[in-house]
Amino acid sequence: MSYGQGGPQQQWDPWKPHSQQPWNSGSAGQSPDWAALAEASEARNRRRRLLFIGGGALATVAIGTAVAVAVVSANGDNRASGSPSSRLPGTAGIPSASGTVPSFAPTSAPPPLDPKDFIASARKDKAPLSPDILFPGTQLTMGETVYKKGPTADTRDCASAAKATLPKVLTDNDCTRLIRVTYTKDDVAVTVGVAVFDTEAQAAGAKRQADKKSIVKSLSGGGVKDFCVGAVCRSTTNSYGRYAYFTLAGFTNGKDVTTKDTAVFATGDDLQEFTFRQIRRRGEAQASAAANE
Repeated sequence: MSYGQGGPQQQWDPWKPHSQQPWNSGSAGQSPDWAALAEASEARNRRRRLLFIGGGALATVAIGTAVAVAVVSANGDNRASGSPSSRLPGTAGIPSASGTVPSFAPTSAPPPLDPKDFIASARKDKAPLSPDILFPGTQLTMGETVYKKGPTADTRDCASAAKATLPKVLTDNDCTRLIRVTYTKDDVAVTVGVAVFDTEAQAAGAKRQADKKSIVKSLSGGGVKDFCVGAVCRSTTNSYGRYAYFTLAGFTNGKDVTTKDTAVFATGDDLQEFTFRQIRRRGEAQASAAANE
């Protein structure tokens, strides 16, 4: 018969708290087997070291595999590789960010044709010319004022249609043609004379050499009474291109013009302005035709 606790005897484990130490015999008087205990402890330590080493090796393999997969994935290849590759594709395989920029030859539109060039010389001024072309219609409206068109004249003998100092001026600058027209309003009449030269320089020379006595002959007839014959009249001189143009304005009743006669001055200014516009339009029409050829 035995006394004490029943059941199997518990084994002592140094890593478990409150476990009982084993004894070599049931005798209470014997000492524990210290050599056996040391051997058992050493065996447990070896197992722990093997576990740590094995775990580290597995972690290293796992990290290496992750790196290999990352490198393979970066290279665009999903196939497993025994050894990671760090090679990059060649330069020819990498697309350029800048690309090729197309180049174009510089172009510019031709400069517009200058209308004055076409009326600066007889060489380019080839459009038809006559009193009715330069002064069309039977009347002229300037603003709110209407002028009635009277007689016209056209001569190659420029001096014969001029008076006082103007014949010499026209002759010295080689005038080739003199066109005249008269307009009237009430008792005021004005004759416009357009002298034609071969060059712009000749027309400018005629304008520069003309003085206060350089006047065209008044043109009457066709219901227009004589005017500016022995009476004081108002005259103007100008030029544009190869044309010099003159005006002579006065009263049809023979009265002298004074500085108070604003109607006479306005008539002369209107006809001078209209003549300039007509000469300029002549250049514009020829420049436009040349541009469309």
